[in-house]
Amino acid sequence: MNDQIQPEGSAEPEHGALGDAEYAEFMELAAEEGFDAEEVEGAIGDAGHGPLPALAVVGRPNVGKSTLVNRIIGRREAVVEDKPGVTRDRVTYEAEWAGRRFKLVDTGGWEQDVLGIDASVAAQAEYAIEAADAVVFVVDATVGATDTDEAVVRLLRKSGKPVVLCANKVDGQSGEADATALWSLGLGEPHPVSALHGRGTGDMLDAVIDALPDAPAASFGTAIGGPRRIALIGRPNVGKSSLLNKVANENRVVVNEIAGTTRDPVDELIELGGVVWKFVDTAGIRKRVHLQQGADYYASLRTAAAVEKAEVAVILIDASESISVQDQRIVTMAVEAGRAIVVAYNKWDTLDEERRYYLEREIETELLQVAWAPRVNVSAATGRHMEKLVPAIETALAGWETRVPTGRLNAFLGELVASHPHPIRGGKQPRILFGTQAGTKPPRFVLFSSGFIEHGYRRFVERRLREEFGFEGTPIHISVRVREKRGRNK
Repeated sequence: MNDQIQPEGSAEPEHGALGDAEYAEFMELAAEEGFDAEEVEGAIGDAGHGPLPALAVVGRPNVGKSTLVNRIIGRREAVVEDKPGVTRDRVTYEAEWAGRRFKLVDTGGWEQDVLGIDASVAAQAEYAIEAADAVVFVVDATVGATDTDEAVVRLLRKSGKPVVLCANKVDGQSGEADATALWSLGLGEPHPVSALHGRGTGDMLDAVIDALPDAPAASFGTAIGGPRRIALIGRPNVGKSSLLNKVANENRVVVNEIAGTTRDPVDELIELGGVVWKFVDTAGIRKRVHLQQGADYYASLRTAAAVEKAEVAVILIDASESISVQDQRIVTMAVEAGRAIVVAYNKWDTLDEERRYYLEREIETELLQVAWAPRVNVSAATGRHMEKLVPAIETALAGWETRVPTGRLNAFLGELVASHPHPIRGGKQPRILFGTQAGTKPPRFVLFSSGFIEHGYRRFVERRLREEFGFEGTPIHISVRVREKRGRNK
């Protein structure tokens, strides 16, 4: 077995990131520890998957979208209330049906000709349609098709996305005729469903699985060997456009002291260090999405989409100002998106010794969650330390694509568990038995244990993984599978 840590180059093999020989050896180890083969394969598949196809649930307010979402995911998570407009933001869950996993996006009700926060809710639904691979359009069969439903149909036709028509609130045979009337919408067969009682949801989900692609259409970068995508993100007026102009050595994008000059993500191919990169200048993220209005609202949605399509997020922070809650929210967005991360502290040339001292303290307390990210102190205005940006990006990408062979990982885990065992809880001491790295971009590990592993110990394992193998500039995802009691103990 190859004992070198490998940055990933080509596509992953059939068993996630594991080769055939490594997979066979790993499954033998799992059998010795009393794990069911199907369970182990499922855990590797869950941890090693790339982006999941996205299914958006859209419709007028109060047609039962959140009730349907709760029915599909099998638990009561989406807020349900007997009045319209309870759901405002897009909310994403993971779901599974017939062995297929997908992302489920619950949206606020869509209405035409609305103002204020209702307009933002409608915009969220429009963006969800744009970002989805397929759509479930929920209509209240007891009310029938309304003018708003017709407007949503026009929006759906324009999007070109596959649509499954859900005729909700059909609680018995008497409601079937109401559902049949929805053929008039021209979206194909209406699937009569009672989201509240579960009636008909199985047949509708079968249709959903047929409509969903095996994998999302979006992919990182372009073809193999194409430019790597770098998203510049941060608060308004932090210097993203100035930074892009400086690395390009020309004025590619508009720069103005007025915050919010950039509205749409701007793609620029720039050659640095003999390599062509695709930099994406994005709009500044002002505050929580549902509190924004008009152009700012759409701008932040497009910024979020740009981050999803990027490989590296360069997070710009204004070093001359205190690190804000907004900065932390932007960092969290990039981490949750699973992107390689570089933190660039801009306007460094304006700092005096006192501000530098306090900034270091702020970084230690406020940005602890990305202490592993490469850091560069730059000035987009003067060009100070701009030459350090590309090496930091390359370091983050290398960490993002790194994979540890299973043999070397288990040797490390064995030493770790022996020297630092899990604390005893309730008279029992859970133990990590073995593990594997199931995927990269970002690195995803699945660990198999004899009992529940506490979050504090998982953080400890992550920290030691970084100390041993690097993973600089990348989030790490760790999932734990506990051995069921029916398995024989070693």
